[in-house]
Amino acid sequence: MLALAVLAAMILGSFADPHGPEGRPTFGTRTPDLPSLALMLLGALALVLRRRHPRTVLAATSAITLVELLSGPQRAPVAMSAVVALYTVAASTDRPTTWRVGLLTMTGLTTAAMLAGPMPWYAQENLGLFAWTGMAAAAGDAVRSRRAFVDAMRERAERAERTREEEARRRVAEERLRIARDLHDVVAHHIALVNVQAGVAAHVMDRRPDQAKEALAHVREASRSALDELRATVGLLRQSGDPEAPTEPAPGLALLDDLVDTFRHAGLPVSVARDETAAPLPAAVDLAAYRVVQEALTNVRKHAAPGARAEVSVVRVGGRVEVTVIDDGGTDPTPGTAAAPGHEADPGHDGAGGHGILGMRERATALGGACSAGPRYGGGWRVHAILPLDGVREEAS
Repeated sequence: MLALAVLAAMILGSFADPHGPEGRPTFGTRTPDLPSLALMLLGALALVLRRRHPRTVLAATSAITLVELLSGPQRAPVAMSAVVALYTVAASTDRPTTWRVGLLTMTGLTTAAMLAGPMPWYAQENLGLFAWTGMAAAAGDAVRSRRAFVDAMRERAERAERTREEEARRRVAEERLRIARDLHDVVAHHIALVNVQAGVAAHVMDRRPDQAKEALAHVREASRSALDELRATVGLLRQSGDPEAPTEPAPGLALLDDLVDTFRHAGLPVSVARDETAAPLPAAVDLAAYRVVQEALTNVRKHAAPGARAEVSVVRVGGRVEVTVIDDGGTDPTPGTAAAPGHEADPGHDGAGGHGILGMRERATALGGACSAGPRYGGGWRVHAILPLDGVREEAS
């Protein structure tokens, strides 16, 4: 379509005479000859391939223009095909190539028209040829720059969208992992206590009803606490603005005494060593320390042999908090336990697997700290978590 339009424009232009009577341009006072028509047709046909072979088409149209300039006194606007070809080259290549090819085309065609053309060197047709080729190169370069800018903006927007989606997926995965850890900690702790107290109640129901009632009361209290914490955790999944979403703060070391009392009521002697006058911890560290103690004591109650004793230590050393939970393993009635007397060799309490130990390590790692768990020399188990405070402040700021 463009080649046909250029051909029609060249043919119409060949009927115009810029130097008519009285020095005014006229139309229809001259007609193109057969060689000029053939050259215009060749130039238009060459433009059909301008997108596939832009430089070859430019060379061909420039050669056709030179033939028309040097063929005789009558000039047809064959240079229009070279102007379109030069625009295509400038729009499809880089700027240095545009400058080199544009200057070469402008200089070559204008010099040939001035020195060997049928008109004086100062004729306006020669200056017009120079101007049209220069504008074609400039317009092609501007179009190429605009296309590159639009492509860069589109690519940047697509990259930002991909990054936003990846960030959203990462945040969703982190939130799901955090909720899974909280659910595990709550369920493992309270269900273990309910199981122990229910077993005690069933064992002494006939002989000591008073003790059975006390055990059932502890079951009711533990189940109520489990429901409250589950409601608080599941409330995080509700949409913002839900009036039924819980607003109570997350558990922390301020509730450590209540937590230890639940284990003492379940028959596990626990001693606590901490500085009561220490400044409050950041919320994330406070929650992590509480969950580490809760999970470690739950593992002791589930896996240690009867008669086990546990010790909890929360010490603030410089810019970090060290949480340590140890137990002596108790009296192991089953022979053959070598590494950690009093602890069953199940995934929940070994150093390699289990969701409890994995959850404690993930909590500590999320704060920039570390958590280790393993058997003690001489029997028992030791959990040691290091929770830095500086990293939490920096992240919060």
